[in-house]
Amino acid sequence: MINCHPSRLHTSKLLAAALLIKAFCLAVSAACAGPVELTIQASQSGKPISPDIVGVFFEDLNYAADGGLYAELIQNRSFEYSAVEQSQWGPFSFWNLQKLGGGDGSFRLANVRPVHPKNPHYAILTITRPGDGVGMANRGFDGIPLQADKTYEASFWAYQPFMNAQWGPDNSIEGRPMPVTLRLEGKDGQVLAEAEIKVAGRAWKRYSAKLKPSRTENEAHLVLLAHARGGLALDMISLFPMDTFMGRQNGLRKDLAEAIADMKPKFVRFPGGCLVHGGGIHHYYDWKDTIGPVEQRVGQRNSWGYHQTMGLGYFEYFQFSEDIGAIPLPVVAAGVCCQHGGDTPGRGQEGLPMDEMPGYIQDVLDLIEWANGPATSKWGAKRAAAGHPEPFGLKYLGVGNEDAITAVFKERFKLIYDAIKKEHPEIVVIGTVGPFAGGEDYDNGWAFAKELNLQMVDEHYYVSPQWFWDNLERYDAYDRKNSKVYVGEYAAHDRGRRNTLRSALAEAAGLTSFERNGDVVAFASYAPLLARRGHTQWTPDLIYFDSTNVYLTANYFVQQIFGQNSGDRCLETRLDAAEATKLAVSSVVDSKTRDLIVKIVNGADESAQINIRLAGLPSEVSMQAAKTLLTGPDADAVNQDGKSPAVQPEYSTESVGPVFTYTAPANSLTVFRIGSIKEKI
Repeated sequence: MINCHPSRLHTSKLLAAALLIKAFCLAVSAACAGPVELTIQASQSGKPISPDIVGVFFEDLNYAADGGLYAELIQNRSFEYSAVEQSQWGPFSFWNLQKLGGGDGSFRLANVRPVHPKNPHYAILTITRPGDGVGMANRGFDGIPLQADKTYEASFWAYQPFMNAQWGPDNSIEGRPMPVTLRLEGKDGQVLAEAEIKVAGRAWKRYSAKLKPSRTENEAHLVLLAHARGGLALDMISLFPMDTFMGRQNGLRKDLAEAIADMKPKFVRFPGGCLVHGGGIHHYYDWKDTIGPVEQRVGQRNSWGYHQTMGLGYFEYFQFSEDIGAIPLPVVAAGVCCQHGGDTPGRGQEGLPMDEMPGYIQDVLDLIEWANGPATSKWGAKRAAAGHPEPFGLKYLGVGNEDAITAVFKERFKLIYDAIKKEHPEIVVIGTVGPFAGGEDYDNGWAFAKELNLQMVDEHYYVSPQWFWDNLERYDAYDRKNSKVYVGEYAAHDRGRRNTLRSALAEAAGLTSFERNGDVVAFASYAPLLARRGHTQWTPDLIYFDSTNVYLTANYFVQQIFGQNSGDRCLETRLDAAEATKLAVSSVVDSKTRDLIVKIVNGADESAQINIRLAGLPSEVSMQAAKTLLTGPDADAVNQDGKSPAVQPEYSTESVGPVFTYTAPANSLTVFRIGSIKEKI
């Protein structure tokens, strides 16, 4: 007798004397244990599936960009913070006046002649008595981390408004440059590095110096000091490590970028998420405000209640995607704001006025030209001016995110979609079917997708771990003639929203389902990706970090293992069990390496003995299998900051034959990668 809940297995299976499933890349979920026979048709070619299923989704949430992946170490570098973002903030938040050795002075905000109209505010530093220096200090994001063996570039934009007394007879700047010191100081006030600069002239100019601290310090600050009586206009005060990911200027924090790259993601979705359509109809994320010189970008409040400088903008997103060999997948608003916008949860969706839609649609078309156009085109020239004359090769564009599928939404989405298909039929437009795995917006979104014959839609679900096990057959029933699916945001939310091994294995089980239905599921990305400790608006997340450390979760290692072991063909697999088992299995082939990759998820609290048969291989063949095992002390195990990870991959090599037995540990993910399998036939 099979003792399994009917919601987990179809009635027809319950009537069977033994569980027998014949499918491409099998997945089964239940609550019992027993002997298991796993047969993989290793000699067959299998069915084609997406080779790009596992990717990443970046959204500026939890200080993921400024204070996170973006390597800038100064907070509020251009004096654009405001109470709109957080009630206690203002343009001089995170800045302190410095008055050394009897010096005196002040600073104030100005907007009369900014560096650029898109960057409207700057500081006027007035030195009434120079002493040993008067200036400004910034501690960055919870203190500036410095390494003794690294070099940092400190820079600022400045001009001289006056010297001596502002309204005095001797206020001319002619031949009287302002001496300035850039200094890195430790938490104890000790000077770790400094450089002297002279600011001259009434034209804005960028000044910079290379600084190498004398010791490692995790809570340093940058100090800019002026040393003569007079005034100094200042903006874009910056400190950047020279050692960024791939050595890029205006680049990315190396350890965080490397953690993402190590997942081998096949695509990068950006910049959101809810961030894309914003909290009000004219507050959507405008890609044009994020390109060009950083001093000319438009910083603004993002949807998660803090400031984004746009230093990490569209050029940097595309460049990062290219650097890690991933497909760029930008998302733009569908001409509507979030249904929770305007402080009106559930009823706040508004559409751009129809007379503004042609201009907005042109912005979307301009994005495609910027990404793919020749360097001689209007927008391609802007990309080339940023240092990338060759096209980025954009193929996919998301339009909308978790939108309520209303008449207002559909009217504007169709206008955007029709324009893209007319001007750029080569671009795959990815639609949205709302924020949940079912319900009214999901149903209406799919009906709308079928009406327009969309090539792909974006599904989202944040659900319990058990939901993944209960829905392993979700995509089995999807019509292969309909839109492909991008599971753009998903995560298993366990008790307390913790990153448990239980949640990670549920996601692994879901990924086997995506793989065996890889002819329907084209892409999938866990969300959210990054979270800074002490500045987190949403949990759970894939990667946590602080100023100096990166903390990898059990969920991260699941994504990494699947990303590093993807395939492009799925083999027919059969699981026979005397009793039902809480197992999920997929078997894929990487055509480039000819490797057979078998993934086994055991979500039970007991081990499972599995007899594995690689059908079609000669009985005398002996093979080496690279084995990856992810497990932990129990399903509640989590990786804790500052401690050796309780859950992390273990790697080994095993000799296997066409028939071998494997005991999958309780609460585990195992991957067998058998090299060049077709050569064994």
